[in-house]
Amino acid sequence: MSKITEKVVEKKYLVPFILITSLFALWGFANDITNPMVAAFKTVMELTHTKATLIQFAFYGGYATMAIPAALFAQKYSYKKGILLGLGLYATGALLFYPAAQFQMFGFFVGSLYILTFGLAFLETTANPFILSLGSKETSTRRLNLAQSFNPMGSFLGMMVAAKFVLANLSADQHFDAQGNKIEFSTLDEVSKAADRLHDLAIIRDPYVALGIVVLIMLMIIAVVKMPDTAHQEQIHPLQSMKRLIKNKVYRAGVLTQIAYVAAQIMCWTFIIQYAENLGLTKESGQYHNMWAMGLFIVSRFASTLILKYVNASKLLMWFAIGGITTTAGAVFIVGMPGLYCLVATSVFMSLMFPTIYGIALGNVGKDTTMGSAGLVMAIVGGAIMPMLQAMIIDFETVAWLPAVNASFILPMLCFVVIALYGNYSYRKLMVLK
Repeated sequence: MSKITEKVVEKKYLVPFILITSLFALWGFANDITNPMVAAFKTVMELTHTKATLIQFAFYGGYATMAIPAALFAQKYSYKKGILLGLGLYATGALLFYPAAQFQMFGFFVGSLYILTFGLAFLETTANPFILSLGSKETSTRRLNLAQSFNPMGSFLGMMVAAKFVLANLSADQHFDAQGNKIEFSTLDEVSKAADRLHDLAIIRDPYVALGIVVLIMLMIIAVVKMPDTAHQEQIHPLQSMKRLIKNKVYRAGVLTQIAYVAAQIMCWTFIIQYAENLGLTKESGQYHNMWAMGLFIVSRFASTLILKYVNASKLLMWFAIGGITTTAGAVFIVGMPGLYCLVATSVFMSLMFPTIYGIALGNVGKDTTMGSAGLVMAIVGGAIMPMLQAMIIDFETVAWLPAVNASFILPMLCFVVIALYGNYSYRKLMVLK
């Protein structure tokens, strides 16, 4: 193990680093207030699990749609202008929740999230490589891990808002008979349903509108602050850049691995509520377990950032992935609260993965960093596709001898197998290059 002595963040880059790092928390909030909305919309709009995951399909599909345009924009202009445009799109999508609630159209909410995620695609495509560029190459992966450590803080706040201000206040979940047994929303008369829907969609709307206002404030702050020009000294033809990236085996495998990681993360954090409900817990209680998972994620992210000072990133990624395989196997095969605890513990091992895969994949792409970043942001589409497949499994109710929600976590377990293989492969490959 070798100790790195270079500063992770140099003094001259401290203010830009702090401002851009704050954006990681902003998109973390958006991610994790949205995940519980799958369960909320399923009830309020009377949807199947599969149809409700159109929320995730739109949210993470927006990344795939806009990542390459974002990279081309940032390459032609600057990281700062890309960030400003991203914040503008983010605010627009969030504020569109107001008319979406007025019209009570699920499709309008889905479209609003799609636009919101255009903004997130711009932010992630520009902010991640910008953070990597703010200092030496030797400390770049640690620097990105440090910046990404603030992402789960925003995520935790999003989860808390979802639990305390959304899920806890949904009228659709608060109907009981004289004996105290819960009355399903779908069995209510149409007048009661209409009243609940009007109330609940307003509850869902308000955090997004408030978020849109906060994002506009951040846009104005960043607009007036001078940012260092740490990239774009030369114009690179995007097709030539893409050809070089496709030939880069570590990068190419990194994109596929990032697809697997994002899929695993979104599946574990979205369907923890359904897992808890299957054990007789409420949506709110399920979301509190999700918050415990996020708390573990935050602590582990800071801890793993320190460990990376001494342990090779690829090796640590492989061992964390093996940990994820173990805990998701527990979530699949252990029926009851211990299985839920295994699912919560999975977040310990996920904490390291996104920025580390990102840093490894971009570690030897040279001047193709901007387009390489776009490919890795597009990989977030894994969060659009895989949760829908998991929802289809859950809709079966049982699979063999297991509750379907338990069996569905085979999918994230397989994703962690892919990540473990990439950790081992990239370690061997990069050792040869050195």
